[in-house]
Amino acid sequence: MIYQEEHLELQRSVKKFVDNEINPHVEEWEEAGIFPAHELFAKMGKQGWLGINKPEEYGGLGLDYTFQLAFAEAIDNIQCGSLPMAIGVQTDMATPALAAHGSDELRKEFLAPAIAGEQVACIGVSEPGAGSDVAAIRTTARRDGDDYVINGGKMWITNGTQADWMCMLAVTGDSNESPWKNKSLIVVPLDSKGVTIARKLDKLGMRSSDTAQLFFEDVRVPVRYRIGEEGMGFILQMLQFQEERLWGAATSMTGMDRAIEATIEYTRERKTFGQPIIDNQSVHFRLAELKTEVEALRSMVYRAGRDYADGNDVTMLASMAKLKGGRLMREVTDSCLQYYGGMGFMNETPITRAFRDGRLMSIGGGAYEIMLGIICKFMDILPKRK
Repeated sequence: MIYQEEHLELQRSVKKFVDNEINPHVEEWEEAGIFPAHELFAKMGKQGWLGINKPEEYGGLGLDYTFQLAFAEAIDNIQCGSLPMAIGVQTDMATPALAAHGSDELRKEFLAPAIAGEQVACIGVSEPGAGSDVAAIRTTARRDGDDYVINGGKMWITNGTQADWMCMLAVTGDSNESPWKNKSLIVVPLDSKGVTIARKLDKLGMRSSDTAQLFFEDVRVPVRYRIGEEGMGFILQMLQFQEERLWGAATSMTGMDRAIEATIEYTRERKTFGQPIIDNQSVHFRLAELKTEVEALRSMVYRAGRDYADGNDVTMLASMAKLKGGRLMREVTDSCLQYYGGMGFMNETPITRAFRDGRLMSIGGGAYEIMLGIICKFMDILPKRK
């Protein structure tokens, strides 16, 4: 256990907030296909929860990453996958690079209001032709004096219809350069001239999270909005992915526990052939296996979180945690849904939402095949390129 009493107190406070401020509205937001990000984030900002491990000079709490991990695990008490994902974009996907590598001026202008919950952020990496293959993005930011002129499009952007700014990965160098050395991270205000929110996407799950496709036509932003050095964007985004992938794994565990507990309760009440479903050995043994797998994932996440807090590179462990978490989420929700029988196929049953929402984890933030490739690279067993 990496948590001390201070971590547990944080988790109790977060759970109370979730029970009072979020869960009573989940059904309404799921039906609407969107949640009020500015309103909710403002409340969370007042609690200090949008900058737990961010620098104090920009409004953060300045705590180590284990507190952010504790927060992630607690926020998964939300009764849908959409809100934990959207919150994670604000805290662990769009802002880590800015917090670590942005100029003081840039952090005051964009990080501070994001931490306060005054502005909503999104991350702009994926494109219609470049999802997990980050090196293949084609959106360009051409230097013109003291500005970048941005052209292209971004796809599957969480918080995309409500965000005030995007942490965008764009090609700033020559297309003939190495694809790992010709990209930069740039903060792009989404009220800039030439930004178009093309559409809010209709998704299988994560229904209350607004996900958008955006186009950029001759969008001008100051060069000073670049995060870090020009050409370092790919590397900075890979570092940022460590936190995104840990967030994904950490915000899967409580939900899987909840699915298992709900299934135990249901199978105790539901009878077939004169006995409770749970009395079948195949059922209670299976639930025990699933619970064991979730605890194994938790141990991996805790280890990675402790290592990250200590300043270590956790790319392999974070990739393993995301790989395991994504596969396990599918396994847990599918197995539990099966034990609900016909009711498991009804949208009124919570396990149905968990089944739909959980499917994204094996895709978003790098598909599980990408995670396997990263792990193989660290094991030095990838085929050599010719």
